[in-house]
Parts: sequence; structure tokens; C-alpha cells
Amino acid sequence: MRKTPENPVFTAIDTYSLLDARTLGHSLKTKTGGIKLGKEFFTANGPQGLLEVVGTDTPLFLDLKFHDIPNTVAGAVRSAAKAFQPNMLTIHASGGPAMIRAAADASAEFEQARPWILAVTVLTSMDDTDLKATGVMDKAADQVLRLASLAQENGADGVICSPLEIAALRKQCGADFKLVVPGIRPAGADHGDQKRVKTPVEALSEGADYLVIGRPITGANNPADAVDTIVRDLG
Repeated sequence: MRKTPENPVFTAIDTYSLLDARTLGHSLKTKTGGIKLGKEFFTANGPQGLLEVVGTDTPLFLDLKFHDIPNTVAGAVRSAAKAFQPNMLTIHASGGPAMIRAAADASAEFEQARPWILAVTVLTSMDDTDLKATGVMDKAADQVLRLASLAQENGADGVICSPLEIAALRKQCGADFKLVVPGIRPAGADHGDQKRVKTPVEALSEGADYLVIGRPITGANNPADAVDTIVRDLG
């Protein structure tokens, strides 16, 4: 059975340090809706390290952004679902329809415990100029909508999107398509390397399902208090 988050905030713990991640994970597990762990941590610490941070009760967003041939991605989804029972897994929508479908079918094998397959469209660190450098002449917002449609048509549960595309995606993809949104910065917080940002309240009001917040929480003097403040502001 998929674990139920207590609130819509998933804290991104982006570090290679097992000690730091474990300390944060244990202090936040009763505050945040879930924990997001990704490539930096997983590459340094592997499966055992991940389990030390989230334990068995904390909802997990495993952000490894699978992008490979369909059979390999399907196998990776099965392995992750068996080992960690994550709530969410990420793939790159640009892997194409067969790869997306393979990931969705592999997830479905786990029935009520299956992780959501969330497609990454355009990274929130990229803007129109960055896309043009890769050969994509459309604006970021148009590319997001195109890849979201591809993901939805091939069985993905939702997408990772920037705050600026929430309203358009909700209109295009409907109420049941999951929108998980990084690039969230509380009012007054430093934007860092995120170019397309909104506040937590703005993102939820426009239709986000879950918010991914990293440095404004993990870089705070008291991360647990930072989560409390964000959740309280969300009402």
C-alpha cells in the first residue's frame, strides 16, 4: 500500500553525506509530507543509505530520472518498487512513448503499492535560451505541454513541472493527472539556480498536487521549524 503523505510538502535532501541526510530525514519525518532523494545521495550511498534516511514509514519520492531503452527502464522501476516502496519515481518524458509505457506497465505490476510514474518535461533550471541551445526552438512552456501529453497518452501518472506551467497543465491534462512541482521558494527566499519559481501558496492555489522544497528547508537554521512555517502558511 502506498504511504499517505500528511501534507503536500516533500523535502528534497540533496547531499552526498549520509550523516547529514539521515539527521535531516529523522528530524523531518513527522513534519514534512515526504522525503525526496535523488542522484547525488543515491550515487554516494546506495540502497542501504536510502533506507537509513527514510525508514519504512516515510513517504519517498525517488528522483533518479530513468532514461534508457524501454526494457532497462522497466527493470529499474521493478527494482526500485521492490526495494523501497516509493510513492513516486521519475523518468524523462523525452525517452519516448515506448519507454514511458514500459515504466507505467512495470509500476502497474505492484497494484495498490505501485509508485506513481512521473515524467520530467523541462528541467526547472532551464529557460527558453537553454532549450534553444539543445535544438528545441519552442518556448519552454510549449515543450512542457507537448511532453506532458506524450507522458499522459502512454500511461504516466503525472509530470514534474515548474510552477509557471501548473495552470496550463491542469487545463490540458485534467484533474486526475498528478503535478509535482519543484522550483518552490517561500516569499523572500533566494532563488538559487531555479529560473521558474513560485511560492508554495501560489503553486497549490494554481493546481499543484505536491511541492518539492529543498534549500529553503534544509539550509534553514532549524529545518523542522521551516517546514512547520510552510505547512502553516498553506492552511
